[in-house]
Amino acid sequence: MGLLLNFSGHKLEAGTDEAGRGCLSGPVVAAAVILPENFEHSLLNDSKKMSEGQRKKLLPIIEEHAIAFGVAFVDQKEIDEINILQASITAMHRAIDLLNITPEFIIVDGNKFRPYKDIPSETIVKGDGKYLSIAAASVLAKTYRDLYMEKIHKDFPIYNWKKNKGYPTKEHRLAIRDVGSCEHHRQTFKLLPDEQLSLF
Repeated sequence: MGLLLNFSGHKLEAGTDEAGRGCLSGPVVAAAVILPENFEHSLLNDSKKMSEGQRKKLLPIIEEHAIAFGVAFVDQKEIDEINILQASITAMHRAIDLLNITPEFIIVDGNKFRPYKDIPSETIVKGDGKYLSIAAASVLAKTYRDLYMEKIHKDFPIYNWKKNKGYPTKEHRLAIRDVGSCEHHRQTFKLLPDEQLSLF
């Protein structure tokens, strides 16, 4: 079954999603997208089911055809201050702020959201695999975040962020164990397990 174009029946329905919640370093990034009524693309799916090459190919297509889109970052310092759930929702709100058209309805990937102004919204578990606008937002959020992690990788190549994008891989944690964390790490996250050796 293909992804659905609309949940609410409103023409200006924004889908929003985030990327990077489970990472040990870097920002959480969210996107919001309003798609036209006739939008379709054979590649578009939940971003986790797409290859990096497919996401990068789709990025300009989504941006060109969307009625409106916005992408927002919440950095690791703010994540440490307000916690990752609040940071994820804040990033989604900021992405919606960047839309140049006010949506009539907002659909959100997951099951947690704070009301945005007076616009009705609905959370949808695994929404990025059900609705095109959430899938499009997931592609933008993931791609922009990956590009950012590749950029900061150049200053901290020991963590190999160009490959792991900040996720808690064995290689990433070994590097933290060997050289410690850096300014891009989320200090409120468990960067190493209590029993370090149990991981390796």
